[in-house]
Amino acid sequence: MIYFDNGATTFPKPDSVINKMVEFMKTKAANPGRSGHKMALDAGRTIFEARHEIAQLMNIDNPMNIVFTKNATESINIGIKGYAKKGMHIISTAMEHNSVSRPIVALEAKGVTHTFVKCDENGFLDLDEFEKAFNEKTGLVAITHASNVTGTVNDLKRIGDICRAHKVPLLVDCAQSAGVFDIDVQQMNIAMLCAPGHKGLYGPMGTGFIYVREDISLTPLMEGGTGSNSESLIHPNLMPDHLESGTANAVGIAGLLEGVRFIQEVGMEKIRKHEQELTGHLIQGLKQYKNVKIYGPEDPTKRCAVVSFNIDDTQSTDISYILDSEFDIEVRSGLHCAALAHETLGTTAQGVVRVSFSYFNTISEVDEFIKIIGQIINIL
Repeated sequence: MIYFDNGATTFPKPDSVINKMVEFMKTKAANPGRSGHKMALDAGRTIFEARHEIAQLMNIDNPMNIVFTKNATESINIGIKGYAKKGMHIISTAMEHNSVSRPIVALEAKGVTHTFVKCDENGFLDLDEFEKAFNEKTGLVAITHASNVTGTVNDLKRIGDICRAHKVPLLVDCAQSAGVFDIDVQQMNIAMLCAPGHKGLYGPMGTGFIYVREDISLTPLMEGGTGSNSESLIHPNLMPDHLESGTANAVGIAGLLEGVRFIQEVGMEKIRKHEQELTGHLIQGLKQYKNVKIYGPEDPTKRCAVVSFNIDDTQSTDISYILDSEFDIEVRSGLHCAALAHETLGTTAQGVVRVSFSYFNTISEVDEFIKIIGQIINIL
């Protein structure tokens, strides 16, 4: 089996992640922050260590401003819906995942307007058009770092500088970039950073987080037990409790901690260069087939490890079915929960076949895939 669906979730996970979760379940699986006994305290320390490691990875000065969630979608909803107010205008782009675009559109019912700035055929944002989208009511920019369809990477430093000039906070969806690309919330002027734990950070599914800068005040999506201020019926304002109600996914966070440590041990630059090598190799290999159309920038340094393509007018789902059933290769086809991106590319009817890599994929797997695509073309 060749697994090329890492944009959905990375597989396999490092052994250290699996071993840590098993150990945690056997020795520390008490409720963190709720009791004062040793197991509960140990569980709480593990969660704090995870906050600390993530903070170091992204130059976050206060780990307590990292709130754990079950995925990036929850994080994005916490950020967008918790910050938006009636009469506010939100700027986003035409390459967003539905996790960004749907919450923004849903806020229309509450009197929030929006602009989805157009992108070019490779998924790049026109920064001049982006800046023109600001008006006196603009209160938030919500944008992806890297497209889950074309892999196109946005220039967060320039976008952050534009937001700073307009005094508008920036929320970034780092679902495809966290753990692979250097992210510095200070230098990039990121007010809110949302990421899953189960993709480039190599943690398990059911984990994610949102970083919220000190000056950003969010209305919680839910209130409840936090283990703090239990004598009061008023939900606490202190972070992370303000946005982190209920029992934490402690075993998942323990796995995420080990995923982040794996990245630190291997080195993010080494991971990124390996994925770029795989991406560039696949693009060059697919270019030999005149029947294949590749989407996104040709330069692998300008995209994350995602390559989407089509073969003539064949439905993308048909290609992925053949790859799975005949060759045991796992990819993703269709619309990838990104309606706006496919409108931009003109692929709404056909979808695209998406290949996405992780550190554990190899050049030999890519070579095998390129050869098999040639075989599929010959039988279509």
